[in-house]
Amino acid sequence: MTGETSFRLGRFAPTLGVRDIDASYQAYNAVFGLQKVFSNGDPVGFMILKAGAAELHLTLQKGHHAAPFNVAHLMVDDVDAVHARCVAQGLRIIKRVQDKDYGLRAFVFADPDGNRIDVGQALER
Repeated sequence: MTGETSFRLGRFAPTLGVRDIDASYQAYNAVFGLQKVFSNGDPVGFMILKAGAAELHLTLQKGHHAAPFNVAHLMVDDVDAVHARCVAQGLRIIKRVQDKDYGLRAFVFADPDGNRIDVGQALER
């Protein structure tokens, strides 16, 4: 098998488990400008956030324990600005901003539930 397909891929959005869906929404909105475009349940147990081409799904999991690895990677055009917003929101920085030998300037932060997100920007060569 060559990995080629006869079909086009569409939306592929990560879903993060969270203990407090509103707190997570507030953090992702403040840092990335993600807007709630859908929510379901009373109380809300599922939410879709979107900004530009980026989409993130949140699912309420009261017993959620974050994985000890990065659960998503996000490419941006100003990694330093995103880092500053994460710091301003009091989010924990797991790995500091640094230029990587594989061509990215990147850092890792943990959201309010400990989900680790790797944020990168392509370095000019």
